Amino acid sequence: MERFKSVKRASILGIIGNLFLLIIKSLIGFVTNSQAMIADAFNSAGDIISSVMTFVGNKIASVPSDDDHNLGHGKAEYIYSMLISIAMILMGLFVFKDAFNSIFNHKSLSFSIWLIVVCIVTILVKFSLYLYTSNLAKKHNNLLIKANSKDHRNDCVITLCTLISSILTLNKVYWFDGLVGSVIAFWMIITSLKIFKESYNVLMDTSISEETKNKVYEIIKKHSEIKKVIHFNSTPVGYKYQISFTIYVDGNLSTFESHKIADDLEKEIDKKLDEIYLTVIHVNPIEVEE
Repeated sequence: MERFKSVKRASILGIIGNLFLLIIKSLIGFVTNSQAMIADAFNSAGDIISSVMTFVGNKIASVPSDDDHNLGHGKAEYIYSMLISIAMILMGLFVFKDAFNSIFNHKSLSFSIWLIVVCIVTILVKFSLYLYTSNLAKKHNNLLIKANSKDHRNDCVITLCTLISSILTLNKVYWFDGLVGSVIAFWMIITSLKIFKESYNVLMDTSISEETKNKVYEIIKKHSEIKKVIHFNSTPVGYKYQISFTIYVDGNLSTFESHKIADDLEKEIDKKLDEIYLTVIHVNPIEVEE
C-alpha cells in the first residue's frame, strides 16, 4: 500500500538525516561546551528514536487483518506514537535540568565558526525533511508522519535559536546559551505531550469528529426511504473509523428490499468518506402511513 511505503521511506530518511546531525552536533557541542548545541544534539538523538519507532510502528500497522486482529493492526501506529512521546518527554526533562543549571552556573563556552556551520547545515536538512514529511502527512493523514513533520519544523526554529546563542557568545553573552537549551528542552516536552494526548485519545476509542459524523448524516438524508436513524457509534481503527447505526425503513418492504437499502448506503459512505474504514448498518421496520 502506497501509504505505508511512503511512511517507510520518510522514516528511513529521518534516521539517516538525524544520525548525521547527531554526530556533528555532539562533536561541536562538547568541544565548545555549548549547552544549546548539546541540547540540540539530544534532540537529534530523540529524533532518531522517533524515526525508528515510526519505521517499526508503520511496519506493524501495515499488516492486514487476520483471525486474531479482525480490524487490522492500525492502532500500532498510535501505540508507537505514544512511545515516541514518552521517550521525548524523558529526554526533554534531562536536557532541561542541565541547560537550566548552566544559566546560573555556566561553564566556559568557547566560540567556534563550526557552531555556525552546524546550525546552518541543520536548518537546511531539517527544512527539507519538513517539506517532504508535511506533504506526506497531508496526503495520507498519518499521525506518525504528522508527528515527525512537526518535529522537523520545530527543529528549524530550535536550531535558529541555537545559531543566535552561538553568535551572542562573540559578545560574551553566555547566559543566553543556557536559556536556549532550556527552551529547546521545554519545547520538546510540550510537543511530546501533544502527540501523547492525540495517541491516547485514539487508543481510548475516542468518538469520530462531529464534522465527519455530520458528513455521514448528510449522505443518509439524501435517502428518503430511511425514516429514522438511532444508535450511532464509532470506533477508531488505526487512522480511520468503523461506524455503526440503526436505520428504520418502511415495514411493508421485503427483507431483500430493506437490506439492499442498507447495503447500498454502507458502500456509499465507505466510498465517499476516506475517514471511514467500515460501515455496519442494522435495519428495523417502521410503520408508515399510506
